[in-house]
Amino acid sequence: MPRFPDLSMGDALELKKPHACGGSRWTVVRLGMDIGVLCEKCGRRLLLPRSQLERRVRRHLPSTPTPEGPDGPGPTT
Repeated sequence: MPRFPDLSMGDALELKKPHACGGSRWTVVRLGMDIGVLCEKCGRRLLLPRSQLERRVRRHLPSTPTPEGPDGPGPTT
């Protein structure tokens, strides 16, 4: 059974081992069989198989909705 079946775009993950830059917080930027994550400290992107990412995650921090909505501020006129 998947450990994090409710991953969504923008969720923050804390991994067990820090990245080479020293950061351990990552943001989910792609979903599917492979999960794309972005290091919040240096901006490096990784594409990992879901099974491998699930083993590396220490904590799953759900994204907080912004007042403008999940896609950011609306269009300006």
